[in-house]
Amino acid sequence: MSKIVEKEFFSKNVVKVVLEAPEIAKARKAGHFVIIRIGEKGERIPLTIADADEQKGTITLIVQKVGVTSAKLAALNVGDEVTDVVGPLGHATHIENFGTVLCAGGGVGIAPLYPIVKALKNAGNRVITVLAARSKDLIILEDEMRANSDEVIVMTDDGSYGKQGLVTAGMEEVINREKVHLSVVIGPAIMMKFAALTTKKYNIKTFASLNTIMVDGTGMCGACRITVGGKTKFVCVDGPEFDAHEVDFDLMLSRLGAYREQEVKAYEKYLKTAETVQ
Repeated sequence: MSKIVEKEFFSKNVVKVVLEAPEIAKARKAGHFVIIRIGEKGERIPLTIADADEQKGTITLIVQKVGVTSAKLAALNVGDEVTDVVGPLGHATHIENFGTVLCAGGGVGIAPLYPIVKALKNAGNRVITVLAARSKDLIILEDEMRANSDEVIVMTDDGSYGKQGLVTAGMEEVINREKVHLSVVIGPAIMMKFAALTTKKYNIKTFASLNTIMVDGTGMCGACRITVGGKTKFVCVDGPEFDAHEVDFDLMLSRLGAYREQEVKAYEKYLKTAETVQ
């Protein structure tokens, strides 16, 4: 059991949850994730650790309500407990002084990007961060990103904040004016696909942190399998970061939608039940 010690809604469907998890906080590095479960019969979902405080023994998760488990987590309050928190899992991000690093985050993908930006900046890199979302209210962690970046560019689809356009427009703005040595992209699969296609045009090494369906987190179930460079890989044990130019994003997108109908029905059922309880 892990107790919730802090909770804050960034928007109607995006919430920050700070959990007591001293051992995880001590061992966690940028790029690591955890798998959580709510209730003895709950499903297990992966969430990247957005931040950690070793002194307080806490980890920070930022969650978007998209299904039953994420909605259940968002409904918990300070003092409530999460049944299981397992981690840190996956491979940590490789951090060194690369030079100029272009980091691009879309939507809640900004949350897992934050510790990477922070670590890259602390390693002496020039870090330029592009934050993108559909609208202003979906841009998160902007102040934190500005505190750990040399420059932050904000893009919104509707032009309600920053510059109007997709994340790729912001990326190309940087690429066309200066030498970029490395790029890191995190966000929806379709966003990472086009971000990778953009950097590939300019021959810029790019890593993407993938958000596939995951069950056991040990590589045994195969739910998170993807194809990278023509070979099968498992996001939970081989990732979550991969060479973005080698990832078969079309296959990944197809697999992400495999249980979409069941997920929608389960979420609708949960919402009706929640309304009845209230």
